[in-house]
Amino acid sequence: MVTIGMNYDVLEGKNNEFETVFYKVLDLMNGMDGHSKTNLFRDVRSGQTYLIMSEWTDEAAFNAFINSDQFKKVADWGKSQILAGRPHHEVYGGGSKATAGAPTGGGCPVAH
Repeated sequence: MVTIGMNYDVLEGKNNEFETVFYKVLDLMNGMDGHSKTNLFRDVRSGQTYLIMSEWTDEAAFNAFINSDQFKKVADWGKSQILAGRPHHEVYGGGSKATAGAPTGGGCPVAH
């Protein structure tokens, strides 16, 4: 099991469009092999920043999703209409392929 963190900054006034399309993409994801669950979170300090946490059986299943024609169409639309910057994805879990800086289970880094 791997968890993917997908980070997005949305243009001001485009939140509703972003969220509406997210739910359409979620419907697509729910029918894909390897997808377990996905949640959308909005930053309480910056209402334009979102995190999508998505669980997959493995990184290959996630890669199949982001390489699909449907995802590419949504990504192109987002770049031209919705996003304030380039999104970035982080992989948590999945062995040695995890992104540098991923949580290691050592507790909250700001609590020390």
